[in-house]
Amino acid sequence: MSESCFAPYACAPERSRGRRFAEPPAPTRTPFQRDRDRIVHSTAFRRLVYKTQVFLNHEGDLFRTRLTHSLEVAQLARSVARSLRLNEDLVETIALAHDLGHTPFGHAGQDALNACMAGYGGFEHNLQSLRVVDHLEQRYPQYDGLNLCFETREGILKHCSAAHAAQLEAQEPGGVGARFLQRRQPSLEAQLCNLADEIAYNAHDIDDGVRSGLLRLEQLQDVPLFERYRVQALAEYPALAGAGERRRLLYETIRRMLSDQVYDVIDATRQALDEHAPAHVDAVRQMPVLVRFSPQMQQQSQGLKRFLFANLYRHPQVVQTTDGARQVVQELFAAYMQQPQSMKPEFAERWAQAPSQEARARAVADFIAGMTDRFAAKEHEALTGQRLLGAG
Repeated sequence: MSESCFAPYACAPERSRGRRFAEPPAPTRTPFQRDRDRIVHSTAFRRLVYKTQVFLNHEGDLFRTRLTHSLEVAQLARSVARSLRLNEDLVETIALAHDLGHTPFGHAGQDALNACMAGYGGFEHNLQSLRVVDHLEQRYPQYDGLNLCFETREGILKHCSAAHAAQLEAQEPGGVGARFLQRRQPSLEAQLCNLADEIAYNAHDIDDGVRSGLLRLEQLQDVPLFERYRVQALAEYPALAGAGERRRLLYETIRRMLSDQVYDVIDATRQALDEHAPAHVDAVRQMPVLVRFSPQMQQQSQGLKRFLFANLYRHPQVVQTTDGARQVVQELFAAYMQQPQSMKPEFAERWAQAPSQEARARAVADFIAGMTDRFAAKEHEALTGQRLLGAG
């Protein structure tokens, strides 16, 4: 796709800030297409199929995983990108990579690993995603990592603490950590992936929550964002009110909700672009967030989030499972710090050669963060003799 196909505020491949290690261009692919392909072929991407969101891997075959979530984010983001003349390839690349650093067991695993690392610099899953593509993937003879473009790496690093941003800036002046210190925004493609992540998350958690039996359609009638589309679906298709059509009604409601949110983002973002008129990508970075919902949609999306937090994420059954997941991560961390030889050889070697206790802890955190749900559960059982999460 040539530069003329993109809006002036989009990340055209011809204007990429390039890679940390210079490489000759590919004859048939743009830099961002090349990044996408490297991500899809990475080990970390394949592991996403056994890393879960709310429901853990052993709880059912049809619940979302990090992989299916990433694909859904990519689909939603590409739909918006095309209408706004943004770079679809970059959007897809960021979406597919944004969860590469997530621990096993969703946010419960992340919180537990962050607690374990409290005295060693902490753990942030966005920063871990960057570590995966910059250091932990080992596929090429010339360098560690995947050597992705600046724009891809910028999009992967959605959040970053000031302390970690300062460390990144010291290692790579003017690089992906700089914007957090300067309080600037990422590219529009990165902003779009951030919002598509939220849209996808809310929608598929409704679906998984109802499928699991932890949420009921009757409860969701109290959520304005959901109820509006349920009423629309029933008005057009009255037969969906039948007891045997509840699954079809749920799908149709979610489909309408997703579509309306996509159109809302397109319209609200166009208004913001007209108002601020960025002339180029760097101008975007100095402006407020431009990829956005309308105020009404933003308010209703927040209402849905509050509902899911209270009724799904804090449901006693979910809490019981996530408590077990936290215990698995905490006990794995403690065991590997005492028995580093129990880790895979490359991580055990890193631990043995580490110059400090913090570096040893980081090697353990990298090993645990790369685990799938079922591998972590099996490793925990092998080390402790306890079966907490259905391993085996």
